[in-house]
Amino acid sequence: MSVTIPSTVFSFLKDLRANNHRDWMQEHKKEYQQNEKALKSFYTEVEKGLNQKDQIEKLKVFRINRDIRFSNDKTPYNVHRSVSFSRAGEHRRGGYYLRIEPGNTLMAGGFFEPNPADLLRIRKEFEMDATPIRKILAAKEFNKAFGGFIQEYKVKTAPKGFSKEDPNIDLIRLKSFFVTHKFSDKEVTSPDFKDKLLHHYELLRPFFDYLSEVLTTDLNGVSTLT
Repeated sequence: MSVTIPSTVFSFLKDLRANNHRDWMQEHKKEYQQNEKALKSFYTEVEKGLNQKDQIEKLKVFRINRDIRFSNDKTPYNVHRSVSFSRAGEHRRGGYYLRIEPGNTLMAGGFFEPNPADLLRIRKEFEMDATPIRKILAAKEFNKAFGGFIQEYKVKTAPKGFSKEDPNIDLIRLKSFFVTHKFSDKEVTSPDFKDKLLHHYELLRPFFDYLSEVLTTDLNGVSTLT
């Protein structure tokens, strides 16, 4: 089944960016609802596609309303639409993400701000042997699609208990381990966008499989799952 994201999604979000207040949203509520219905259909088809080679536990559509309680920016609405797909089961780690925004649509995947125990386990693995993750990151198709990990989330020097002289400190410093790929507006509204998106999600699987194994074993490779 071919489901296409209508261009009205972008035109609506562009107008919202210029008129980010509740009165305008109320006046354009019907348009918003029509776009959300089209997007939900697209998300559902992506979930079906993911389930052909993976197992998805949850599809989460993020709200368009912003949490402005602790923000200096008091505009009430996000000017993008986003969704995540959570993998099922303790032995499947990592998650898929999509953000649709005029001029800035991207897919992402990986481990965003893992809990302290998982973060320490990943760092310990990289300290012991970073060869497997470096091989994944350097794989031709993966590297072409994503490059390396997003570097925005990291400590300044070295985490507590790790040496700043460690040869793998570039990886150990990270607090999140995820990659992204951007799509043009033309790509997003094209009939083959779902296939392109699923292709990029599939490229993440060796990365997901590797870190899933890391996070479900100890440093000796013994399973921690009960």
